[in-house]
Amino acid sequence: MRLRGLHHVTAISSDLERTIAFYRDTLGLPIVHDAPSDDDAEARHVWFDGGDGDSYLSFMEYAQLPAGVVGVGSTHHFALRVESPEEQEAWRDYLRERGVECTDVLDRGSFRSIYVRDPDGHVIEIATRGPGFGAGEPSA
Repeated sequence: MRLRGLHHVTAISSDLERTIAFYRDTLGLPIVHDAPSDDDAEARHVWFDGGDGDSYLSFMEYAQLPAGVVGVGSTHHFALRVESPEEQEAWRDYLRERGVECTDVLDRGSFRSIYVRDPDGHVIEIATRGPGFGAGEPSA
């Protein structure tokens, strides 16, 4: 018995058209499903390919909900992976050219990170894969 990886992360969006403009049109993640939610038929639910064809980012639209509060039980951020430092720097430059605030590259030792916020304020990390970190079998 073993978990095989991340299937999806679902977040709340106040405006799915704005969310689609960011994730599909700016980040290039294709939409793989756009329909009412199985959990709430009144809520539109959009799924994006997470970049590897095997994991997904999904957003449910609730325009009237109040802004979230960061704390225990909330998600701090989620990370998308790129293959090289050069590709990460290209993303940083591309995002900045489009007016998306983006951090400088941060060296994490075994990998590097940049951070942006989506239109609803979700923190997105774009990380490189580091040697020995995130590859192969998990350590015990």
